Amino acid sequence: VQLQASGGGLVQAGDSLRLSCTASRRTFSNNGMAWFRQAPGKEREFGAGISWNGASTVYADSMKGRFTNSRDNAKNTVYLQMNNLKLEDTAVYYCAASVAALAGPGSVYRYWGKGTQVTVSS
Repeated sequence: VQLQASGGGLVQAGDSLRLSCTASRRTFSNNGMAWFRQAPGKEREFGAGISWNGASTVYADSMKGRFTNSRDNAKNTVYLQMNNLKLEDTAVYYCAASVAALAGPGSVYRYWGKGTQVTVSS
């Protein structure tokens, strides 16, 4: 079982990026999915979560209003649309699969992707 995150890169402040996370198994359509990030010198933190059917989303304050979490279960893929990127968004972004149908900061995550680097420059 693998999660593959992609879409990171080097962008300027104010730009947009869309991250993707594709699961190797269709069974992930029953699981909540989340995005975490780890900035240099900091601990990994929860960023955004989405329920199994996409009906419920939750965001960390740092992502509210700028980032949008979505999913396409037919493609086993979760997306994180990031708009108006800021310098402080520079981090490695990880996707993770919850053991339950929901995904939030307190959920248990069993599977993790390897991460994709997002670097925002001024």
